[in-house]
Formats: sequence, structure tokens, C-alpha cells
Amino acid sequence: MKLEHHEPVCLSDFRAVLGEGPVWIEAEHSFYFVDIVSCRIHRYGLRDGSLYSWEAPNRTGFLLPTSDGTFLAGLPDGLHRFDVKTGYFEQACMVETEDEGNRLNDGCVDQKGRIWFGTMDDGESRESGSLYRVEHKGGQLSVSHWDSGYIVSNGPAISPCGKVLYACDSPQQRIYAFDIADDGSLTNKRVFATLKKGYPDGVVTDSEGNVWSGTWAGGQITRFRPDGTPMKPIVLPVSNVTKIAFGGDDYKTVFVTTARKGLSEEELAEQPQAGGIFAFRTDIAGNPQHSFRVEAV
Repeated sequence: MKLEHHEPVCLSDFRAVLGEGPVWIEAEHSFYFVDIVSCRIHRYGLRDGSLYSWEAPNRTGFLLPTSDGTFLAGLPDGLHRFDVKTGYFEQACMVETEDEGNRLNDGCVDQKGRIWFGTMDDGESRESGSLYRVEHKGGQLSVSHWDSGYIVSNGPAISPCGKVLYACDSPQQRIYAFDIADDGSLTNKRVFATLKKGYPDGVVTDSEGNVWSGTWAGGQITRFRPDGTPMKPIVLPVSNVTKIAFGGDDYKTVFVTTARKGLSEEELAEQPQAGGIFAFRTDIAGNPQHSFRVEAV
């Protein structure tokens, strides 16, 4: 299939309830994504259009590659290792066990092989979500807490220089920015952008530092330059645009996940491709997908 510049086409009429978290795996020439509500993990092969799926033990907010060839997944109760060869999930560590109303939502890997992820109130009303960092030290996962007060924490994303972290509080329509110190601590939280149309969902950055945000109830990918200046959005034929991933041989192919969740029967009839996965070409390359660094013991 020939893809055009900034003209999204539906790769698969997948009808995900809550498609999220696409990640490009260069060695497989494929991208993985999750359907959170359906408790499924999926892999789409770009060469042949193949689609393979695994059942997850619970809702999976994110799936990120590790340096040992497995994945680290964010489930409601914490972090789990996932092996695609066996389909087996193994609990790695618990997170926020004191709040059964929260779950893990979105995450990313930075240039130093650390994962940043957020939690959210599953009822989407309490400011009970937080932002965390996880590293592998001494043969185990080390999780540290860095910010709180989120209703629905989304993103996060890292600038290509590795010195800025972006994170959303979706219901507030805000994307925040933090400075990342050399030791990995976060400082100088500020509002990077406030959306006027829709709600910011997953965010990523491209190789020039521009911020690309999936836009829930906005029908577009909202984009900003590193200084917060708006760029021309990329419109899709569905309302709930959740997140993108850059991939392909030159990282100029953009993959997009979407969702059917929350749409009425009338809206679904008007948006028959809602929940599908889309792709298009762009002129600015994305950043390579980093892997969570697992130390040898």
C-alpha cells in the first residue's frame, strides 16, 4: 500500500474499543499496540499486513520493549514482563496497591533506557494519578514517584535531546513539560500547551523536537513546535485519536491507534473506521524506539 504525505489511510478496520500505545519494533518491521478494554495485545506486520494477537490477563495500558528481547507491560496492579514467544505474563513489581481505583495508563522509554509511566483514576474523576520512573538495578525494578495530581495521566514523551519530559492531564486539556536533570530527577514543571479542541492523549516527539499528540474527541493529531507554537494538525476520519508511533525504514511512516470507546451508535455509523489503525507518511523523521535497559546480573 502506497502511503501519502499527511493523508491517513486505514491499515486495518480493527475496531479496537480502546486502541493505544503503538511501538515500532525495527527488527520485526512491525508495530505493537494494545486494546486496553479488550485486554488484548496486537502486532501488525508492515511487510505483509499480518495481524497477530495475544490475550492479556488484565487491561494493559502500555507495552514497551526491553533490552533482553521481552516487553514490560503496565497492568492495573503494576509492571509485568511479557514474552511474545510464549505469550506468558510474569509480575515484576506492584504499583499503587493502596488505591484499587487507579490503574497504569501510558508510558515511554528514554534515551538512557528508563521507563516513565503514569497512573490514572479508572473512573476518570479523582486527581489520584501520578508520574513514575522505573529503572533496573541490582537485578530488580526500582520505581520512583515524581509527580501527582493527575486525573488521567497520558504521554509521557521525551525530547530528542533527552532533557525535557512531556506529560498530559487529559481531562484538563493540558500538556506539561519538565526539565530532566542528569540524575534523572524532574524539575521546573510548567504548562507547555493547552488544547482548545479535544483532549490530549498519548504524546511523542519527532527528531526536531516537535510534539505530536493524539487527540481524544478531537479527530486529529495536534502538533506543537518545541517552543509551544501550534503546527498544522493532521485530521483523521474518526473522533478518538489516541497515539502515534514513528517507524518504517526511515522513521517517516506514522502509525496511529484510535478507539470506539464512548461513541454512540449514531457516531459509530458516521465513523465506520473508528477503532482502526491508520498510517501516513511525513517529512520529519521520528526518533528510534528505545528499549528498557535490563542490567546483567
